[in-house]
Amino acid sequence: MKPLGKVKIQWTPNFAYIIGLITSDGNLSNDGRHINFTSKDLELVILFKHFLKIKNKISKKRRSHGSEKKYFFIQFGDINFYKFLVKTGLKPNKSRNLTKLNVPRNYFFDFLRGVFDGDGSIFSYFDKRWKNSFMFYLAFSSASPSFVTWLRKSIETLIRIKGHVSRTASKSTIQLKYGKKESNILIKKMYYKKGLPFLVRKYHKIKAILEIEEKIKINVGRVLKLADSCV
Repeated sequence: MKPLGKVKIQWTPNFAYIIGLITSDGNLSNDGRHINFTSKDLELVILFKHFLKIKNKISKKRRSHGSEKKYFFIQFGDINFYKFLVKTGLKPNKSRNLTKLNVPRNYFFDFLRGVFDGDGSIFSYFDKRWKNSFMFYLAFSSASPSFVTWLRKSIETLIRIKGHVSRTASKSTIQLKYGKKESNILIKKMYYKKGLPFLVRKYHKIKAILEIEEKIKINVGRVLKLADSCV
């Protein structure tokens, strides 16, 4: 009996991660058959190809208003997988009309890590108003208000953190943002064990930020200990 398609449809941590990537940077063609994935990070396209076990060629392309081919791209046809993605909640031209997705609870944070690697960010800064005040935020961006609402509610249901929703400066996307305390909780859930797939440059940025936070805590602890000894 021939397989139904190229992709083996079975929820696993790696499969959920790929669904997250498709949600952020993937696209379903209008023909009911083809799925494509585009990213400026070659690493993500390689992960996409590897975990879906497809043999299609990775190419380079430019955005519609650009002249330089600086994005990596892969496309393949699989009617069965396409139908599965539609049933999951994805659709062609999904940017602004994406809503909730049918992702198993057990694999939600693998899916979320994929969304983060595609459309997420983390940034930090020192607040000049207070000494040793190091701030950082983890954020997810989307052009679809309904998807951001679903994402926020799902995270709150699972780990009781609320986040904050706002428009970006360009007004074209919505950002779901978590402060330092909530980000720490979220990071532990997304990177819950070794050997998980992730975008290395974002993971290293997270690690660097957490190391700065830890050093500040140690320094503050030493100062407080010294102050106690002087009383």
